[in-house]
Amino acid sequence: MIAPARVAAYEILCAISAGRADLPTAIATARGSLHDDRDRGLAAEIASGVQRQRAALDHLIADFSKRAIDRLDPEIVEILRLSAYQLLHLTRVPAAAVVDDAVDLAKRAGKRSASGFVNAVLRTLSRRRASLPLPLRPSDPTDRDAALSYFSITLSHPRWLADRWYARLGFVAAETWMRFNNTPGSVTLRANRLQLTREALTERLAADGIQVHPTAYAPDGVVVDEGHPLRPSKAPGRPEHVDERGSGQEQGWFVVQDEASQLVTLLAGDRPLARVLDTCASPGGKTTAIAALMEGRGLLIACDVRDRRVDLLRRTVAASGAGNVRVVQADLLQPLPFRSAFDCVLVDAPCSGLGTLRRDPDIRWRRRESDLPTLAAAALTMLRHAAEQVAPGGRLVYATCSSEPEENERVADVFLASTPGFASLHAGLATSRLAEGLIDHRGHLRTQPHLHGLEAFFGAVFERRRQA
Repeated sequence: MIAPARVAAYEILCAISAGRADLPTAIATARGSLHDDRDRGLAAEIASGVQRQRAALDHLIADFSKRAIDRLDPEIVEILRLSAYQLLHLTRVPAAAVVDDAVDLAKRAGKRSASGFVNAVLRTLSRRRASLPLPLRPSDPTDRDAALSYFSITLSHPRWLADRWYARLGFVAAETWMRFNNTPGSVTLRANRLQLTREALTERLAADGIQVHPTAYAPDGVVVDEGHPLRPSKAPGRPEHVDERGSGQEQGWFVVQDEASQLVTLLAGDRPLARVLDTCASPGGKTTAIAALMEGRGLLIACDVRDRRVDLLRRTVAASGAGNVRVVQADLLQPLPFRSAFDCVLVDAPCSGLGTLRRDPDIRWRRRESDLPTLAAAALTMLRHAAEQVAPGGRLVYATCSSEPEENERVADVFLASTPGFASLHAGLATSRLAEGLIDHRGHLRTQPHLHGLEAFFGAVFERRRQA
């Protein structure tokens, strides 16, 4: 019998390659067919690992099979990828079990004639694990061709992106960034200050056997070291913590949110505001953080465009207990329907996501360099529509999770040059809660893996001049 986790991993990878789902959606779908948490974790680990190491795996498969990847059946490619990943990166699993399951998977996929081929390739790979034919780290970092081969194959990043980072950052920083992207990230939570402090959250999680430590930069964040915070709370001996509603997330104790993402909402300012608009707000992490900053008072309108994302936003807001939030379905690519202006408007723009390749490794294979101008143009349109809702003296926050200048400072520059009445506001003046090292020479929030150990986020603040 094929291990259930390997069957699920295969189905996840096939869904991604066929364009039916992205990695998080495919994993969420597959979880429904698995009843053991260990199988769920292993399936997600295999599927995510394959996406991180895909270029290296494909290079080895082509080398050992003597066939180009595009000449193999898609089903066989996915079976070889997930099996090769296990052989190379999950060595606690016996090699014979991996190979046998791969052969059975080929038969299950209706590719019985390829089972001998699958067996031969994987057994060769298993024998050669100590001396894999991958490009080595170049002795001369200025050898561009050698560096790009090493980056794009051994470190498994698209060559076009590796070329950009190598040219902009240099060899060492680019290598550090790519190695960061190939390391699974820890689970990071943000304490919901509408209900409890970071210290109180730490105590409650400890009562459930969950150990955490404070985030390095975000004032309300914790990083999970041990335990499963998304499981229902039990807290033995602490009846006030037991709740049949489920996990601490469902009870609104915390939101799962990367540390870099938590930093963006600090740009809204240090004091409570009366009226705030959060556009592109789903899944609601930034919305609920701003609601906490507002201390549950005033009016916070949160909007998104797609039905599914609006539903997710509503659930997050409801769990948080934020009574001052109103959820509105709206498309920021069109003028917004609000008549009154806001003290602060946040635009966390849809972008390439190239700053989050550690969390979303499949993005590296879905994005193309040609996507960037289109995404930047859409972001600029959204920023201009949002600007129309900012009150005199109010601020506009623009953020992305992109690493690329086209979507970041170039959008900010074009906006300022083409939108009268707005001026750039230094992030250090926007908030006192940002560490100086997180602010670049232009006054923008910029987190970078090779400098901060965080995903790459960007944040710019603009202030609308008061009328004379």
